[in-house]
Amino acid sequence: MSTQPTPFATHVITGHGGCPISVAEYGAPEGPPILFVHGWSQSHLSFARQFTAPELARFRMVGFDLRGHGASGKPVEASAYTGSEPWAGDIAAVIDALALTRPLLLGWSMGGKALCDYLALHGDAALFGTAMIGTGPTSGKFIPPEARELRMADSAVLAKGMLSEVLAENLAATEAFLRACFHQQPAPDDFATMMGFNMMCPPEIRGQTRQRHADYRPAARATTRPCLVVWGAHERIMPRPIFDECAATFAFAEPHVFEDSGHAPFWEEPARFNALLAEFAGRLAGTSG
Repeated sequence: MSTQPTPFATHVITGHGGCPISVAEYGAPEGPPILFVHGWSQSHLSFARQFTAPELARFRMVGFDLRGHGASGKPVEASAYTGSEPWAGDIAAVIDALALTRPLLLGWSMGGKALCDYLALHGDAALFGTAMIGTGPTSGKFIPPEARELRMADSAVLAKGMLSEVLAENLAATEAFLRACFHQQPAPDDFATMMGFNMMCPPEIRGQTRQRHADYRPAARATTRPCLVVWGAHERIMPRPIFDECAATFAFAEPHVFEDSGHAPFWEEPARFNALLAEFAGRLAGTSG
């Protein structure tokens, strides 16, 4: 059976517009904080291999479920998912409610867009730094045209069936999308867990959050702190032009390519990723392993 990480604390905090946000904390309660932001239709449990990693045990690792996802609130009105305010507001609320002092803010896939929403409204003055994993500083119509063409040609990545109310169609599309996220496929029990938390995001909310049109490049260029940029060489969800744009746009980017990974290097090559993240976070926080 898949073993899930055990948090040392859990919280439900009030996010933007009163949305309840489910939060879990792992690692060392007094350690330098790392705030993890997951991707589309996922949950904070996407980072299970970080929350249980010895290399990261000295950090205070905070994961939360995005609005509409996992155990967090699921408002139905479109305004709850429109623009930067809801996503940035939730991140700011987590930082404030847990009194996180200069956290490292890490975003994967759509979580990187939420990270950029935060930067667009708040900048990075309250952060030690950022980490962009399989993501970039543009979305929707603003992504590089070459990347859009590659995505449009991949039906599993488009995942139109994940917006369907027909359960069989939805399940099939969710499975295909999850498979497309990995070059090294998860073990069956881990994949079953991932299917479970993916299905906690309702189809209508998947549709409302899937395609936002935003250009965060001005916010990325304005950053003053280092940004760890990680990309898998077998990526299908966020093709190479998105990584190149991210590495070129963030003012103090530190890019890394994981040759044996797809969309989830933190899951597919956890030993290398955890060591890299521990070094980066420890360096910024002024601690050593």
